Amino acid sequence: MSEITRLKATGERAQKAQGKTAPPGDDVDLDAYTRVAEEHPYQEDPSRLSPQAKERILESGVILDNLAQRSGTFLQIDHSVVHRNATEEGLEVMDSTEALDKYPWLSDYWWQAVSADADKFTAEAYRNQHHGYFIRSLPGTKAIQPVQACLYLAQHGLAQNVHNVIIAEEDSELHIITGCATAKMEREGLHIGISEFYVKRGAKVTFTMIHNWAPKMAVRPRSGIIIEEGGVFLSNYVCLKPVRTLQMYPTARCVGENALVRFNSVLVAAPGTTMDVGSRAILGARGSRAEIVSRVITTGGSIITRGHLVGQVADVKGHLECRGLILSEKGTIHAIPELEGLVEGVDLSHEAAVGKIAEEEIEYLMARGLSRDEAVAVIVRGFLSVDIEGLPPELSAQMQRAIEMSERELL
Repeated sequence: MSEITRLKATGERAQKAQGKTAPPGDDVDLDAYTRVAEEHPYQEDPSRLSPQAKERILESGVILDNLAQRSGTFLQIDHSVVHRNATEEGLEVMDSTEALDKYPWLSDYWWQAVSADADKFTAEAYRNQHHGYFIRSLPGTKAIQPVQACLYLAQHGLAQNVHNVIIAEEDSELHIITGCATAKMEREGLHIGISEFYVKRGAKVTFTMIHNWAPKMAVRPRSGIIIEEGGVFLSNYVCLKPVRTLQMYPTARCVGENALVRFNSVLVAAPGTTMDVGSRAILGARGSRAEIVSRVITTGGSIITRGHLVGQVADVKGHLECRGLILSEKGTIHAIPELEGLVEGVDLSHEAAVGKIAEEEIEYLMARGLSRDEAVAVIVRGFLSVDIEGLPPELSAQMQRAIEMSERELL
């Protein structure tokens, strides 16, 4: 039996042993994409990239013309790391394979928050890794500016398999913007992104991901988060542009007392787009808390939005919230909330609502001078503009810019 076959088989067994199967996402043919990429030269000054590339990258929240606004930058094009640096003391930003060579202890973290045998996509990334980023904040470091990372696909028909590792050491604070994008809208390809987060005692990580893919892209992120005592992990995910198929289900494990995790997602599914997106939080220590909030819109595509809270010990609290808006008769939204209490003394709740814009809301705004299209635009803008607690002003502004840049395409 080959190693790749063994990984697939053991992944299936592991899922069954846990009593849960991963959300479906194996509809992508891995052999339909090439694993051979052209090399891209390293750029000491990434602002020298073409205006077209910088524009696409900027739409995903990553700024290349003024790196002083960031405490670190990582940029990968296809399989080539073309820039990485950290400008703030106490931060490390480098290629993850480079970090594994530099720090032998990193092997203790490698594939621990995400299992290499979870599914065929993790197995593919295990066997054929194409770099990825390593970001680490040293103990006590409080990052002033966000660290930014961009994973960019320029070559048509390419599979890009990255493995990212983020470590926030004790009592440190780290803000990250990750942007993912393709060079042109007609590009076709596959992106598999493995991301492992380790939030140590008293540390805080704010992670904002903005996807700016293309209508023919297949995207399979796989993320795992381990949060120790008093740690905080805030995840904000924005995908407003068309993508052929997207499936992700990040899992956070609160292993220390009073750990906190929040997942916030803002999604738009255009015609031809299929999204299966969710989040899971496993509350395994007293005082741990979780919140999963989703805002989803379909303009003709299909969205499955999932949420799963698991209370393993007493004195834990979790809440799920999903709001869906259908703007096309051809669009569908399927909300799947799961609450799993394993012991007495857990506090888990959920609320969900899916529907179209109420006609009285439109009429109310039209009565105040707006056209029908303007009224709908105002309602959609308000629906997507989620006030996320704990989000630094810079990241909040970045999320709002992403929403504003996409408004014209929503209606």
